[in-house]
Amino acid sequence: MNSDVQIAGDPLAIPHLLPPVPAHPSTVSAFAGLARTIAADRDGWAPLVQYDATSRWYHRLRTGPGYEVWLLSWVPGQGSGAHDHGRSSGVLTVLQGELTERVGTRGARHALHAGAQRVFAPGYVHDVVNDALEPAVSLHIYFPGLTEMPLHPTQSAELPAGAGADALGVLGG
Repeated sequence: MNSDVQIAGDPLAIPHLLPPVPAHPSTVSAFAGLARTIAADRDGWAPLVQYDATSRWYHRLRTGPGYEVWLLSWVPGQGSGAHDHGRSSGVLTVLQGELTERVGTRGARHALHAGAQRVFAPGYVHDVVNDALEPAVSLHIYFPGLTEMPLHPTQSAELPAGAGADALGVLGG
């Protein structure tokens, strides 16, 4: 008796019979869209959130080809300190509450409410803090995946030399 494979052939050799390979983000706007999709799935991320009064809480939510997604919580007063993300670009999306991002030589402040997004290129230096009275939750996507997060000793975060306005941006919010 012949098997289905003997009759039809190897289904892996027939690409049109395979389910489509899920696309993964390859542009800044696609990563921002992925962040918005994850943000909209509150039932998927909200039960995972924890709050820690001594340190920012974080959880790697998922990984994909060359990128990773992190969920962070911030109680009032918690901050990241001035830092960059090494060779990684990223998208920061506020899911709940409000965060303040400080950037530039004069510490320019950006109030980030739920739904706001910030995008950044490698070497972008910033400081993120919860200046509000309520806890906040944020989502961070890094491409390539985060391998370093050097802290910077300066009080105000600065852009690296040669990084213009195209090194950062605000989406939505």
